[in-house]
This record gives sequence, C-alpha cells and structure tokens, in this order.
Amino acid sequence: MKMSNQTANEEVNSKDGEMTEEKWVELLKAVHHNGLVSLKMHFDDVEGQVLNLEAYGPVFVFHVKDEFDSVYSCGFFLRELIDRFQSGNDPAVWMASFFVDLMKIKGGKPLSQPASSEEEAKAIIDKVLVPHCIKTVREEFAPEQIHAGLAWNETHGPVFETGFPAITEGNNVCAIPLHLMLTHLQLNRDPGELLLQGLYDIRSNHGMD
Repeated sequence: MKMSNQTANEEVNSKDGEMTEEKWVELLKAVHHNGLVSLKMHFDDVEGQVLNLEAYGPVFVFHVKDEFDSVYSCGFFLRELIDRFQSGNDPAVWMASFFVDLMKIKGGKPLSQPASSEEEAKAIIDKVLVPHCIKTVREEFAPEQIHAGLAWNETHGPVFETGFPAITEGNNVCAIPLHLMLTHLQLNRDPGELLLQGLYDIRSNHGMD
C-alpha cells in the first residue's frame, strides 16, 4: 500500500543544514510574496495571510475578491508552494486555477471552520468527504471497477483508501490520512485530487497509462 502525504509540509530544508529562525522568517516572507505576485497576475484584489496548523506547519491562505466584492479563500501548504515556484511550471496559472473553480460558486467562498467536536468531524466525513471522494474516483475511471472507502492504517490511523482490484500484483491501493483530507476541505481544496494523484501514480507504476 502506498501512503500518500506529499502535499503536507515535510522538512523543508534538511539538505541545506540547520534552518535558523532568521532564514525561516525570510523563507515564509518570500513564499507569501511570491503567492501574492502570482495571483495578482490574474486577479485585481488579493490579500494573503500565513496560518500555523499544528499538524502541518505554515499554511498560506489567499483571499481574492471578484468584481462583485465577493471573497474567495484558498489555502496552500508551504512545501507544495516551494516545489511549484522552483519547478518553473507556471505557478501563477496553477494557483489561479483554484480560485477560478471556487468562483463558480456565486457569492463568495470563505474558509470553513474546523470541526468543533468529534461528532461534527464524523458528520463531515460521513456526509461530505466520503460521498464526494467515492464519486470523484469512480467517475474519473469509469467504467473500471474502483475500490474506495474508509480503512484503518496502523501508522496513520483512519484513512481513505482507494485502488484497482483488477491489479493483482504489486501495489494497487493508495491511502490518504483522513486528517489531511479534512484539512484540504477546510482550506477549500478538493481532497479528491489527492486520491486521483495517488491512483494515477499506481497506473503509471504498472504501465497502464
């Protein structure tokens, strides 16, 4: 089984030696600035803030206003922004695409509040997260049979697991920790994208694409 946690913030600079507090502050400032500059290439009214999530470290949240003054918010992990900015793979278009999708919802889309209790978290998982993710992976690979649902991993705890029953040799399943998927939902990101990425990786590894 492949555990997928690649969009969270892993150690950013292990290969560059010790990260001093001063260097860390400079890095956060630079990433925040680059995010603003990228989005201002596509939108007129952009603001940004840096949140610190206990499980994932710095998360950059940007707020974009449309022509009706409706505000759309979306969050990005430090690691994925650094990777995107360093790749030269048009980070401005990539970042803007999330807001273009959000703007299909008229009237704005602020960040949702994290669940305030275990019952609330369970309701979000059962009524929103699981149905959305099952629909996403099955529609993407129809009419192929796809396994999808909740599972338990000894290292990561509760996960959403999906895979290809038709693949009988080697790795045929990817699993994403539920807390990471809930964080994506909270940041107005589609948790189904994590699963699709994992499934396409599996297909690629088996020479299916």
